[in-house]
Amino acid sequence: MHSLRHFLSRVGLFSKLGLLPWCGRKPPGLSQPFLGIACGGNFTHLVANKYQRGQGNQKRPSQDLGPLDASWQERLADAVTPLWRLSYEEQLKVKFEAQKKILQRLESYLQMLNGASVTIAIPKSEGLSCLLHPIIPSPVINGYRNKSTFSVNRGPDGNPKTVGYYVGTWRDRNIVCVRSHHLKNIPEKHNQVAQYYEVFLRQSPVEPCLLFHEGGYWRELTVRTNSQGHTMAIITFHPQKLSQEELCVQKESVKEFFTKGPGADCDLTSLYFQESTMTRCSHQQSPYQLLFGEPHIFEDLLDLKIRISPDAFFQVNTAGAEMLYRIVGKLSGVNSNTILLDICCGTGVIGLSLARHTSQVLGIELMEQAVEDARWTAAFNGITNCEFYAGQAEKILPQLLKSKEDGQLIVAVVNPARAGLHYQVVRAIRNCRAISTLVFVSCKPHGEATRNFIELCCPPNSEKKLLGEPFVLREAIPVDLFPHTAHCELVLLFTR
Repeated sequence: MHSLRHFLSRVGLFSKLGLLPWCGRKPPGLSQPFLGIACGGNFTHLVANKYQRGQGNQKRPSQDLGPLDASWQERLADAVTPLWRLSYEEQLKVKFEAQKKILQRLESYLQMLNGASVTIAIPKSEGLSCLLHPIIPSPVINGYRNKSTFSVNRGPDGNPKTVGYYVGTWRDRNIVCVRSHHLKNIPEKHNQVAQYYEVFLRQSPVEPCLLFHEGGYWRELTVRTNSQGHTMAIITFHPQKLSQEELCVQKESVKEFFTKGPGADCDLTSLYFQESTMTRCSHQQSPYQLLFGEPHIFEDLLDLKIRISPDAFFQVNTAGAEMLYRIVGKLSGVNSNTILLDICCGTGVIGLSLARHTSQVLGIELMEQAVEDARWTAAFNGITNCEFYAGQAEKILPQLLKSKEDGQLIVAVVNPARAGLHYQVVRAIRNCRAISTLVFVSCKPHGEATRNFIELCCPPNSEKKLLGEPFVLREAIPVDLFPHTAHCELVLLFTR
C-alpha cells in the first residue's frame, strides 16, 4: 500500500511534528522518510483557513443573561468535551491508543475464531496484523461543528427557559441545562443563535416542554452553518392540543423575533419549525416547515457543490470530512471497471466525489431528504453515473446486488451511524462474491460495529447464513473529526 502512504504524505495531513501522537519520534512501522514528508505539507492549514471563513466574532444578545458559575462551565465542558484540558497533541495520543486497543481486541478475537490461516501472519505495526496508520488530526481544532443541537430545560438558577447542553442524567433525575458559550467545539455563530433563542423563550408567555407528559411547547434548537457563514435554524415545538390557528400564532411570533426583533442580529439564512410529539422526528414523520429564507444551505466540498436539507446527515466537521473522504477514496481503489456501492451514503458525498473514477455509483440512504439532496448535487455537478435509493439498506441492498450479478467487481463503502450495520446488510455484503474490497467508516468501532467486523471476518457460518469467503482486515486509519471529545472516526480496509 505504498500509494496510500504517498497520498497521505502529499496532502500534508500532519502540518507539524507537534500534531503527531508520538511527539515527533518515529512511529513504529513507518519509515523516517515518510514521517518527514508527511510533516512537511501545508494542506491542513489550507483546509482550516477555508472552513474558518465566516466564523468570526458574532454579535451577542444585548440582554444581560446573568453570570454563569465557573463550576457549571467546567462540569459541562467535562461532560461534552472530556479532553478539553489536554493539548491537542495529547488528545491525539489518547485517541490513537484507544483505537489501537480496540483493534488489538478485535484481532485477538478473530484469530481465536479463524486461526492463523486467514490472518496476516507478520505483524505490520503496533503489534497488530493490520497496518495501523498514524492518526489524522483535524484541520480545525476549535469551533469546528457545522451542526449543533441545543436543549431547553432548567438552568443552574432553576429557570426552565435555559438553552444549552445537559449536565447530569435523566436516570439520576439531576439534569441541569448549562449555556454552551465556553465549549471549545461550538462555533460562536451557533452560540449566538442559542442565546437569542433563550431571549425569545424568556419573553414568550408559552411554557417550554421539559417532559412530554408534563405539557409545555418549546423544545430544542438545531443550528446548521456552512463555510460561507450561512445559517439555518430549526426549532422543535410540541403542539400538545393546540389548534392550527394557535400554532400559527406561535410560528408567527418566533418568525417575527428572528426577522424584525432582536433575533434579526443572527442574520439567519433560513428558519424552520417542526411540530414533534416524539424525541426525534424525521421529515417524513413530521415535515419541516420553512418559516422564512432559503430551503437549503450549500457546501463546497471535494470540487462539488453539496446541497444540505434540515435533517440530512452531513459530517459535523466539514474540513475534517474532506480529509476523511479523500482517505476513503484512496483506500477504495475504485477504477473504471468497478461499481462503487455507497451504503448509508447521507447526502452522497463519498460516491459523488469518486463518480469520475468508477463506472457507476449506487447509493443507499434511509433519510429521503438526504437522497433528494444527493440527486440534486449529482444533477447540478453534471454527474450522470449515480443512482440513489431511499429506504432501509437491509431491504434495498439484497435486491440491488442481485440485479448487478453480471461479473463486474463491486467496491463497497459503508458509513453507518453508531448502531452499526443491520445484520442483513452485513450478510448481503459477505455473501456477494463480486465484493472483494470493503471500506468501513466507523464513529464507534467499540460498539455494535464490532459485531459487524466479526461477522464480516469470521469463518463461514450456515446457521447465520454467512456463506461467503471471510474478509480480512488489512489497514486502519484513525481520523479525528471531533477535537476535545473522546470520539474518533476509524477507517478500516477489508479485502478478500
